[in-house]
Amino acid sequence: METIWLSGAEWFAVLRIGLGLWWLESWRHKDKKTWFAGGGIGWAAGIAEEHRWPFVRRGFDAVVKPRPKLMAYVVAYAELALGLGLIFGFLTPIALVGGLLLNLIYFVLMIHDWAEQGQNLMMALISVGALFAVCWQSWSADATLGLFL
Repeated sequence: METIWLSGAEWFAVLRIGLGLWWLESWRHKDKKTWFAGGGIGWAAGIAEEHRWPFVRRGFDAVVKPRPKLMAYVVAYAELALGLGLIFGFLTPIALVGGLLLNLIYFVLMIHDWAEQGQNLMMALISVGALFAVCWQSWSADATLGLFL
């Protein structure tokens, strides 16, 4: 594939790094004190409680509601791990699939909020494109270590 300036693999590495920076920003902008005190999960509980799809309410009540502190840490540190993994290209396919799943969870939970949907759909699209383009071939710890060849 001929491209301007960079190779196709390098352009997908740019997308991968940009997606990693986006996840890192998701982690960075959280008010950690409020988030870990239950603010984030409390907000999500309100969304789930009024959700138009009953399976979302039931799933939230079964998985998240009984363990709000643990889930707050899981969400925040998953975003941090995804960001760092994608930026440095370490365990990249795992990070891409994990990020795609997290975006789909956010998408389903926030189905009524179109502003959030744009972000989640764009991040999911980049994840799928980067995954199928094998974006860890360039500028990554995975390539340096010979992982996922």
